[in-house]
Amino acid sequence: MTGYHRRSIAETAIYRVKKLFGGNLSLRDYDEQVAEAMAIICILNKMTLAGIPENIRVA
Repeated sequence: MTGYHRRSIAETAIYRVKKLFGGNLSLRDYDEQVAEAMAIICILNKMTLAGIPENIRVA
């Protein structure tokens, strides 16, 4: 197994992030770029959680 499927999924995810938030970071300092990337990841995680349906067990 080459892991191509997992790589393809990761590449698709990065493509979507770049389309949503732009292809580059706007800040110049490295530490500020890291903080900007982390902020984008936090926003993306919140968007993902908002789209996941809640499972409710029916007795």
